[in-house]
Amino acid sequence: MSASKTDSYQPTPRTRLKRLPKRAHYDRQTVHAILDAGFVCHVGYTIEGQPYVTPTTYWRHGDRVYWHGSSASRMLRNIAAGVPVCLTVTHIDGFVMARSGFHHSVNYRSVMALGIAHAVTDAAEKEQALDAFVERLFPGRVRELRPPTRQELKGTMVVGMDLAEVSAKVRTGPPVDDEPDYALPVWAGVLPIATAFGPAEADPKLTPGIALPEYLRDFRLEPK
Repeated sequence: MSASKTDSYQPTPRTRLKRLPKRAHYDRQTVHAILDAGFVCHVGYTIEGQPYVTPTTYWRHGDRVYWHGSSASRMLRNIAAGVPVCLTVTHIDGFVMARSGFHHSVNYRSVMALGIAHAVTDAAEKEQALDAFVERLFPGRVRELRPPTRQELKGTMVVGMDLAEVSAKVRTGPPVDDEPDYALPVWAGVLPIATAFGPAEADPKLTPGIALPEYLRDFRLEPK
């Protein structure tokens, strides 16, 4: 099923949220923002009836997500053959502390995408996709780097999957307690969680005199 050429992805029986549907989002803006805020996904698939879930880095370009690894990777070799996969990305934004254990929760943003991934086989397209991954994180870095060799490209597999059957789920805000519990003498609220990048640490073998690139000063992962 292809994505609707509108501002939203068309929900399907597999992506339509049945529990707490008010947390569901199908619009491209929300889905893309959640994907672009991260760089690690979990890819679920089966090999000979055995389920596996593999964490890996990823990037998005338009209505397509990519991930890569060694050409010898069993995960990638099986996925590239055209098996169904489930890709998920999750951000935990806070612990929600209620007045009862039952109503404790977390604030989060998540995306689930279902589809068939395919290997990027054209060498030029593969190199372009890998450059897009670097540029997604560090704009301007590709032009500083040595181009990949033919052997490096041969040893790297890139797979891509269309974003078509996809949904997002988001929880924000304070705890939701049972009405009588609001009078209890128990602290309640949200403990925020944030991912932070530390100062860049130079390679001990770095040639003297090479300055820290501007894009690494006060680094933040900016949305596309």
